Amino acid sequence: PWFLDWGRDTLIVSRGLVASGFITETKSILKQFAEFERQGTLPNVIYGADTKNRDTSDAPLWFAAACRDLVLQTGDHFFLDEKCGVRTIREVLISIINSYITGTPNGISMDPRTGLVFSPSHFTWMDTNFPAATPREGYPIEIQALWYHALEFMSQVDHPGHTDKWRDLARRVSNSVKDLFYLEEPGYLSDCLYASSGMSAMDAEADDALRPNQLFAITLAAITDQLLMENVIRNCASLIVPGGIRSLADRPVQRPTRIVYNGHILNDPFHPYRGFYSGDEDTQRKPAYHNGTVWSWVFPSFCEAWAMTFGKHSNDTALALLASSSEIMNYGSAGHLPEIMDGDYPHRQKGCDAQAWGVSEWLRVWNKLTAS
Repeated sequence: PWFLDWGRDTLIVSRGLVASGFITETKSILKQFAEFERQGTLPNVIYGADTKNRDTSDAPLWFAAACRDLVLQTGDHFFLDEKCGVRTIREVLISIINSYITGTPNGISMDPRTGLVFSPSHFTWMDTNFPAATPREGYPIEIQALWYHALEFMSQVDHPGHTDKWRDLARRVSNSVKDLFYLEEPGYLSDCLYASSGMSAMDAEADDALRPNQLFAITLAAITDQLLMENVIRNCASLIVPGGIRSLADRPVQRPTRIVYNGHILNDPFHPYRGFYSGDEDTQRKPAYHNGTVWSWVFPSFCEAWAMTFGKHSNDTALALLASSSEIMNYGSAGHLPEIMDGDYPHRQKGCDAQAWGVSEWLRVWNKLTAS
């Protein structure tokens, strides 16, 4: 309750609202956030009328994803020409895309050599800071997937004469993801190509940590190579627990992740996994938050990616996996999903008792799998 309104969370939830038929409510949310857009940025968190915190590289792209879902679900292309303040939704989308290409005031920019998007430190959903547990400065994989998804959408809805350039750029992004993120030996996608501002993704250092963010490359269609998709699913399966997915695999890494607090290293940099979210906030819980802790909101994307990878005949398996959340829904805050659980058995529920994007993503994917 002390966080008030979050940008990315609200916009991710909007996709579940669309899938559940809450079209009027979703339009209101999207039009409100569209009014907040400035030079490609949206609020990360809103405190009353204060929208100055714009430390997010994913919220504007989730806005585009929610708009795309709404248009595809309803067939209402006229929504893109509805006014939000002095501009239309379409104009806001174009502003976001163009600003990412030329660079935003808060440091987001497109690498001209690869078409990939640079994200400043702590600008993704894995934003734990003080201490810096998951900085992910550079080119995070889900940002590239969202960027590809937004470009594909613009290639369909921008004014004639502009669509080809978006389609060409989207194809370039997809090729760059395949060429730069795929780690041949383990057979999965790097979670982040670490780089400083101004450094090309071609010169970045690939992270070998196995995380679930690569699933969005499948669900948002940034990768379509069958073998690559199957390898991603096979590796991410090791992150699954009933009703959730670990934020990091319990295995050694080659690229160290040092978590430093008051001059002291809090973890084993070459084995940063933490199985329990407990103890002191800064020295124990924060280091665990995105380094092994189970999350409910990403878990449905594994089930969605499974069905997309193995085809319609695999829907029953994907639904069975998704239904492993049933016990969690009936324990704790009934009918809801918790924010997080411990990565290690018995996977106790932790954090927020009823997490909006956890249950909305579950419902979105359930609707998708049962409708197809």
